[in-house]
Amino acid sequence: MRITKFPFSFVKLSVLRLLSSVVLLWALLIGTAQAHEIVPAIVDMTRVDDRLVFEMEANLESFVAGIDLSTVSDTDEAPRAATYDELRALEPVVMESRFRAFWPNMVDAMTLMADGEPLRVQLDTVEIGPVGNIEAVRPSSIQFSAPLPAGAETVTFGWAQEYGALVLRQMDVPEPYDGYLDQGALSDPINLAGGNQASGWETFVDYIPVGFDHIVPKGLDHILFVLGLFFLAARLRPLILQVSLFTVAHTITLALAALGYTRSIEDAFLNTFNFEFITAVEVLIALSIVYVAVENIFFSRISPWRPIVIFVFGLLHGLGFASVLAEFGLPDSSFVPALIGFNVGVEVGQLFVIAVMFLCVWQALRIDRGANEVNQGFAVYAVLLIIALALMALEPAALVTILENPVWLFAGPLAAVFILCIASIQFRDRLDAYRQFVAIPASIAIAFVGAYWVYERIFL
Repeated sequence: MRITKFPFSFVKLSVLRLLSSVVLLWALLIGTAQAHEIVPAIVDMTRVDDRLVFEMEANLESFVAGIDLSTVSDTDEAPRAATYDELRALEPVVMESRFRAFWPNMVDAMTLMADGEPLRVQLDTVEIGPVGNIEAVRPSSIQFSAPLPAGAETVTFGWAQEYGALVLRQMDVPEPYDGYLDQGALSDPINLAGGNQASGWETFVDYIPVGFDHIVPKGLDHILFVLGLFFLAARLRPLILQVSLFTVAHTITLALAALGYTRSIEDAFLNTFNFEFITAVEVLIALSIVYVAVENIFFSRISPWRPIVIFVFGLLHGLGFASVLAEFGLPDSSFVPALIGFNVGVEVGQLFVIAVMFLCVWQALRIDRGANEVNQGFAVYAVLLIIALALMALEPAALVTILENPVWLFAGPLAAVFILCIASIQFRDRLDAYRQFVAIPASIAIAFVGAYWVYERIFL
């Protein structure tokens, strides 16, 4: 009987591909939980006679738990996540007592001034929602107020960075102030008589970073979908086609949802299936990630049906973007500029993700397409890999603040991509080495993460 032996190089090659795929999958999976996404507080400010009254809707448990909302995009990632979950399970009357005891700390972190002079703030009422699904934000609100000195004309408000972003809306005056305050920013002096309404251009500019922030760093699912589009073929024409279709589609549903035209569909869905519409959308978004990644594995170029599928998935992602806007709304007076600004920010975020990944794999792509830069490629990826591993080990505090996530959540997958690129260069003589050692393993990892999210969003 003749025994056929596999060449050692083939075994080494297969093991390397398997290990690199496992490394990338691990790097992506270790940061996939998104059960408690951070949302901004909504603060409505009204002058009532000689007092300034604030009505605030917020995630009060995150404040009491001591979570620094400026450094995380998900409460599960916070050091005090266990305390936070315990607070969410408390009965309303108990949670109210805990918050009232915490209130002096919150007042100390607030800045409220009239004509530059600090005001004395007092807590009026606390309303805690019933205990429900602790995986969802519990609806809670408080009212606090402060006396205004005679003749006061302007007021300034803000709070410490660790309390996260807030949307401040002035009520019951002509041309009211409406601002998004992040990273401990203070509002500009607000005229108590009104007249501080932002222009359309100012609103447009203000909402661009809001949209960008929803993609980078907070939109991990949207990042993976865009990367799924990228890894089909890192060439300009198919990439532009896919991203353009995706952009047009999610712009349509984002606008329709923001204008309220999908509300009847959401209500009908809940009544029919007894399942939250936005939860269903999040499940379908995860499925869209699985689909584009799996198709990348079996097709090396755009299939006849892929543009249609991407357009449909874009409609779903637009509804996901709309759920973010629903958390803090858009200014009625500048609705269109705010909506456009948010959408532009989303697009800039998507293009940023594509640009970063292109720069990461560019050297491997060039070598795969015939450039004689092998030694340079090994050197580039060795340096990049060392930098990524160093960032994972050191976790620089400044970078954690910028990313609003642990550094390894981004540096880990990048390190894995650099390993894949090294493998692609090492076996450059094989046909489609970049596709075999970078695009396909990355797509496999993305597909597994998407599948995990499907499971998580249905059952966990």
